[in-house]
Amino acid sequence: MPLSLEQYADYLDTRSDLPWPAAPTVIPVKAKPHLVALRGIRAVLWNVYGTLLAIPLGELLFEHPQAFIMSNALDKTIQEFKMWASMSRKPGQPSDYMLAIYQQILLENKTGPAGERFPEPASDRIWETILKRLLQKDYKFDTNFYGALNEFSRKVAYFFHASLQGTACYPGAAQIVQQLSAKGIVQGLLGEGQCFTVVQLARGLRAQDANLRAPWGEQVTLSYECRGRKPSERLFRLALERLQTHKIAAHEVLHVGSRIKEDILPARRLGMKTALFAGDKASLQATPEQLKDPLSRPDILLTELTQLVEVVT
Repeated sequence: MPLSLEQYADYLDTRSDLPWPAAPTVIPVKAKPHLVALRGIRAVLWNVYGTLLAIPLGELLFEHPQAFIMSNALDKTIQEFKMWASMSRKPGQPSDYMLAIYQQILLENKTGPAGERFPEPASDRIWETILKRLLQKDYKFDTNFYGALNEFSRKVAYFFHASLQGTACYPGAAQIVQQLSAKGIVQGLLGEGQCFTVVQLARGLRAQDANLRAPWGEQVTLSYECRGRKPSERLFRLALERLQTHKIAAHEVLHVGSRIKEDILPARRLGMKTALFAGDKASLQATPEQLKDPLSRPDILLTELTQLVEVVT
């Protein structure tokens, strides 16, 4: 029986031969919280990276700006999945050759549905395309362990991105998720994310509270799924459609994010309440002018995630 993605991530934890990049140090922001009671909130939709999960540079990357880090992640992936024997032998490092292939396929995947201004590639599709090329050169993998090609591609994508950027939940993330659940608030995810994002988040939350069970259920709307990233309204409208199963309207939803343009503005346009998380300099994207403008000003400003419990009544 092949391992699920969650089981595969747990398996990697048992390995002592795989050093992972550390989660980033959270750099506090000089900001004053703005907390007012928001009555009638029945659902909270969380942005993931930079809001619940701390990640280097504040967002999930497909390519790291530091060449050494990118090369190292590709090298680890090539070695872990024994790809080099099926790669064309050209002068230079294996990671250099893989980088050229990866960048080409990444570019080809940066398309979205017709009319989508903010297309989002899917990491597992990128790696599936790479693997298909290797399979033409007698590449083999253990289907009993990894599963079929699409399942294997997800595991390769998880491994590569875990090698590229370390993640950990912000302080108080598990606590506030639990507190909102106790209040009967429906919670979901709305933001940039890939096939492994829910697994990364679950692991981060369990590191803070081993007994916490993720409350998202079907309320998970990530960019790789609808092939559009924020500030695309496609992402927000899909999340609101899913909340209709609970008969929850837009004005009963609070969206929590760390960027004015990508998180706050689209949510406001669609009638949601908004909360700006200003707890980490790496992920916060907000100017003084945006915070003063009535069109872009969030309803509340959090410097710690746990402050949200004072707001949702």
